[in-house]
Amino acid sequence: MTQQNVTKAHFRFQDLDIWKMAFRIANRLYDVADRIEERKLYRFAEQLRGSTMSLTNNISEGSGAGSINEFRLFLNYTRRSIFECANIILTLSHRNLIEDTVHDELLKDLDHLSRKVLTFSKSLK
Repeated sequence: MTQQNVTKAHFRFQDLDIWKMAFRIANRLYDVADRIEERKLYRFAEQLRGSTMSLTNNISEGSGAGSINEFRLFLNYTRRSIFECANIILTLSHRNLIEDTVHDELLKDLDHLSRKVLTFSKSLK
């Protein structure tokens, strides 16, 4: 029996810098959600996971859109999810449920991602 040359599937969104950045941030946000869940704060964890999933999901879904305007719409959804994640991080910080360094780093990275997504959206032609 010969081994066939199997090619890994690769999607367009995987090459987008904004998706790569969102993916890295999302993994850190999942870590926060896991730690929050350990403290039995299930609703906070669930809400954070939901908005976190939307970061990369909307970029990837939008990259498969049939038009630039539709892609821009999904990028707008991504930005809204970024703001939702930021609000949750602010709330967790206010309630002393995450460390100041985690709060500061995540808000800085979410702000940077938001700006990159907006710039990318405006560049689409």
